[in-house]
Amino acid sequence: MANPASAAELKDAVRAHLSSHGEPAIALARAVLNHPETGFKEIKTSAATAAAIRSLELDVREGIAVTGMTATIRGRSPGPNVAVLAELDALPVPGHPYADPGTTAAHACAHHCQLGNMLAVAIGLQAPGVLESLSGSVTLMVVPAEEYVEIEWRNEQRKAGRIEFLGGKPEFVRLGELDDVDICMMTHVTTEPPHDGFGVGGTNTGLVAKFIRFKGVKSHAGGAPHLGINALNAAHLAIAGIHAQRETYRDEDTIRIHPIITRGGSAVNAVPDDVRMETFVRGASVDAIKSANEKVDRALRAGALATGATVEVTTLPGYLPLAPDPELVAMHRANAEALVGAERVHEYGRRGGSTDMGDLTQIMPGIHPYVGGASGRSNHAEDMVVDNYDLAVLEAGKAMAMTVIDLLADGASGAKRVISGHKPAMSKDEYLSLQRGFLSERSYSE
Repeated sequence: MANPASAAELKDAVRAHLSSHGEPAIALARAVLNHPETGFKEIKTSAATAAAIRSLELDVREGIAVTGMTATIRGRSPGPNVAVLAELDALPVPGHPYADPGTTAAHACAHHCQLGNMLAVAIGLQAPGVLESLSGSVTLMVVPAEEYVEIEWRNEQRKAGRIEFLGGKPEFVRLGELDDVDICMMTHVTTEPPHDGFGVGGTNTGLVAKFIRFKGVKSHAGGAPHLGINALNAAHLAIAGIHAQRETYRDEDTIRIHPIITRGGSAVNAVPDDVRMETFVRGASVDAIKSANEKVDRALRAGALATGATVEVTTLPGYLPLAPDPELVAMHRANAEALVGAERVHEYGRRGGSTDMGDLTQIMPGIHPYVGGASGRSNHAEDMVVDNYDLAVLEAGKAMAMTVIDLLADGASGAKRVISGHKPAMSKDEYLSLQRGFLSERSYSE
């Protein structure tokens, strides 16, 4: 291939190279599927991913935010740094065919394929003639703990000083791992249409997480219930209060509140005196989240007041709404259409789920497209499985690698245009201040 090569020639080289050399990316995804681990515990997953990256003769920095890592691929000349991200963790999904029998962790959100399509980007960029035609660098960024689960355990890790934030990407921001990154991207597998294509654009909600403990007084449930204070009743009243607020939420704010009781008492014949709940408060904007969070706190206090219980409410910073950069979306969409055809690339709208990729898109240009190849009722369901690894790993990797070429070829003119045209919602310092401001630990009693 003659130098300097055109972007079209570079993309053709990447596609051909991945088609013939992409098997290690699929192999990594399949290997990780068989040892799912939850956030900040991804020891085997991290080791397998590091080994796969090192097999490409890249240096890996490990141990970032407990189990995360980075590796950098450099072009011929200096320029912007594009991060291609992947997530290490699974989540508890009892009944999933690939669930760990001890922990119930399973890749029912297909993060194992993210690791594969990130590796596919690295493989594709090693096609002959590609890197010497690029100005800038690509950082492979492997992060833990995107699934916001096991809140009580993670909060204990926070109190012990092992982490500050309960999600992997906020920890990477805090630790300065994004300080030299100019643009970020990752591709998430979904069961949503099109099964044989891509979903682009769209937004996600942000969230705060709450860990709640109602404290009552234990007594014999049959013989002396009048001597106790029923913490479970307090929790039930609080949940009813949360539900009673639903008509006050505006449709455009996409409020989602979905509490669970994780401990409901110790014995059926004892008045429950220690009841624990977890919930997210999701919304499409920071202001909407703050408003809904205040209403949830009032409901929690009301449940305690009505029964004479005490409630301890810990509010933890979660994730910010996803705000993809429009020009990056258009670049990626064109590449996805070149791979699978325009009719198999759908524009997504507002989505109710949350991801810490939203945090990164608040401080820099980024995208979080989706790729099909999975079947089941929905992501996080026990029947969610990947049935097309070629699409979920190789084609997704090709689309991102081709977008990297759009950004870093021709003296990185594409990246410079995206960066200059993007107005971040906040700086890193403003982001950290906002997230730290969400943290509160309060106790309410009569």
